[in-house]
Amino acid sequence: MKRIKAACLEQTVPFQLTDDLGHAAACAVKEEYEHYKMQLERSRTRYKIVEAAVQPDDSILIKIKKQYNHHDCGDYMD
Repeated sequence: MKRIKAACLEQTVPFQLTDDLGHAAACAVKEEYEHYKMQLERSRTRYKIVEAAVQPDDSILIKIKKQYNHHDCGDYMD
């Protein structure tokens, strides 16, 4: 019988502007990004943001490693 011993997702997640609304939209993107991190904390999902980059259009692109279905992450987070 096989069982999952350790699991981790590696994702690239863009937080993009929907319109060209300037500074207010850029603030909304940052708030969405912060909300995403808070959701991970609330659900007690282990995660590690490998890279976060603000793009020229003020969108945010992150590369993240996160726990999958609350399985053990093993050495993936190292």
